[in-house]
Amino acid sequence: MSGNGTTGDDPLQTAVWRLRSRACWADAAALLPADRPAPALQRAALLVERCLYTERGWEEAEDALRTAEALAHSDEERGAAACERGYLAYAATLLGVRDRADEARAALGRAAALVPPGAPGRALLDFRRGLVAQNLSGVPQAARAAFRRAHAAATANADPLLLSFTWRHLAGLALQDGELAEARHGFAESLRIREELGYLVGTAPALVSLADTEEEPEASRLREEARRLFRLLGGVPTWLAHQLAPPAPGAATA
Repeated sequence: MSGNGTTGDDPLQTAVWRLRSRACWADAAALLPADRPAPALQRAALLVERCLYTERGWEEAEDALRTAEALAHSDEERGAAACERGYLAYAATLLGVRDRADEARAALGRAAALVPPGAPGRALLDFRRGLVAQNLSGVPQAARAAFRRAHAAATANADPLLLSFTWRHLAGLALQDGELAEARHGFAESLRIREELGYLVGTAPALVSLADTEEEPEASRLREEARRLFRLLGGVPTWLAHQLAPPAPGAATA
């Protein structure tokens, strides 16, 4: 597996992927040189992702991102850096660190002006614009359209990791609309892909989401498996803790 979850024979990217998938973002970033545009951007992306999953490491992510922005020369590189800038601002807003919603929208808009439709980075950009529409702007229709564009591009580009995210978020919107069967299918596909890729850090959230669409005893089995992975990874992602809290002693269970 490469640093993005796709098959490849690059030993460095294989090592980066293995560390990333096991919540060792700083160790993965340390393997990458910081003096060239592509690896500098990948370092920044890893450290930004760490912020979203652990709610810490913000300054390190900012430093890495500034380095990547300074090294970017082409429109594609500048657009990719702006995409990461927007994602970091999104994470800070979503997790209540600081309201950076306007910065997130502006950075992703700047990325959209630099990364044309059909370019390799456009699918990820569309997905992140969908996240902002869904979770910061509260516009599910715009989020769904963006997720569908990203989903189609991830399918066409054979990007299974991104596909696991688009399946998951489209399923979440379906669940909000009461489309239980559609939601269950999407969550199941997301989980299947993550398990096949060995994306451990993303597997517990996928298990919990699928559990929300299942009846007992399957729902409890899925949540218990999620708890096991959550403990294995040292309580990451942190935002999953409240969903995995065991029921109070004597509490009724359906």
